[in-house]
Amino acid sequence: MKNWETEAEAREFIKKAVSEYYHDFKKDSGGFSNGDRIPYAARVYDEKEMCALADAMLDFWLTTGRFAERFEKDFADFLGVKHTHLVNSGSSANLIAFSALTAKELGERRIKRGDEVITAACGFPTTVTPIIQYGAVPVFIDVTVPQYNIDVTKLEAALSEKTKAVMIAHTLGNPFDLKAVREFCDRNNLWLLEDNCDALGSKYACDGIEKYTGTWGDIGTSSFYPPHHITMGEGGCVYTNDPLLSRLILSFRDWGRDCVCPSGKDNFCGHRFEGQFGELPKGYDHKYVYSHFGYNLKATDMQAAIGCEQLKKLPDFIVKRRSNWEKLYSALKPEEDKIILPEAAENSIPSWFGFVISLRPESGISRNAVTKYIEEHNIQTRLLFSGNLTKHPCFDEMRDTDGYRISGGLANTDFVMNNTFWIGVYPGMSPEMLDYTAEVVTDALRSVK
Repeated sequence: MKNWETEAEAREFIKKAVSEYYHDFKKDSGGFSNGDRIPYAARVYDEKEMCALADAMLDFWLTTGRFAERFEKDFADFLGVKHTHLVNSGSSANLIAFSALTAKELGERRIKRGDEVITAACGFPTTVTPIIQYGAVPVFIDVTVPQYNIDVTKLEAALSEKTKAVMIAHTLGNPFDLKAVREFCDRNNLWLLEDNCDALGSKYACDGIEKYTGTWGDIGTSSFYPPHHITMGEGGCVYTNDPLLSRLILSFRDWGRDCVCPSGKDNFCGHRFEGQFGELPKGYDHKYVYSHFGYNLKATDMQAAIGCEQLKKLPDFIVKRRSNWEKLYSALKPEEDKIILPEAAENSIPSWFGFVISLRPESGISRNAVTKYIEEHNIQTRLLFSGNLTKHPCFDEMRDTDGYRISGGLANTDFVMNNTFWIGVYPGMSPEMLDYTAEVVTDALRSVK
């Protein structure tokens, strides 16, 4: 027999059943025994995300819609920015952010083929990939240890008459020196793109102003892949305070079209059949006018529905990440003769993505032996992404060409490639999991060579 009379009642019935399903079958019991698998990161959710997903599913609006609009507004409010645009991944966010800076509307400041962009080889490849895809030239400079961020003392030497932008990431939640980088960009009329995918919720203070990372540059990006600070499964976001950049981001995300009509709406501007564009006939349907070579990189409303609930949990997630990081730091500090402990950037409050560890070369301890031991004891480890991206096979065809250049050497980047790894601090880690992790890492450092 039916348990509802209206659609609203049916929705509530279904969501109640989903909530009960979560508590009966999905809720983590919270127990941990030494030897249980500890991932480097994991999604942390409850029945609220599952009910929101069910609510969006019942709409059966399979593209960007009301939940996406809500998320973009709430995310903008959280970050304190004017414009946010949801996309389908953090990699797409970086692509769209860079694409916007190649637009003709930017005049002399647009990035063209052959222009240079200062970046780091120590990091995740999709910070660099858009630069190469658009025919620009990445200029790699070294990082510092134990911050693992770009070495700002090397910026001036990397500058040339072709430099148009700096595009770098905040490493594992640790902000780079935003004051120095921002001043360098302002002084040389360069764009600053902040890859904030691993640092959502990190803060940086400069000249009496404290803001979230991702909001100091011209454009910031975030990722909502499951290991990140919040998740939609897949998903990302591009954000800016510049109205022109916002318009360009939206165009490149939505097929390159000139029209700004929201998804599913027509004639938002009221002049759909009145304009003259390019060599098209006057009055050509504005919904099918393309001012850029763009993509379709929108997220779905089902993803956004999950994100709306995750965003409510973000402040608590940030607190837990910091607490977990501090516990590992304290537990591993006695091993400083063997390892280099991570260090937060000056004037920052990181929202840590992971706990990074470098083996001291003089210790004689093999990084691979340590990570193998830790993995064999059911704790996931990760290297610091590419280590040195220029050493990877993707650069094989570019070697000894003018497709990229290295400024000042990459000694610390190579050190990271050979000696560094990281472990998790995600908010689902219990005190018992942290204790076990610290115990295993300590045992590895004391027993392997």
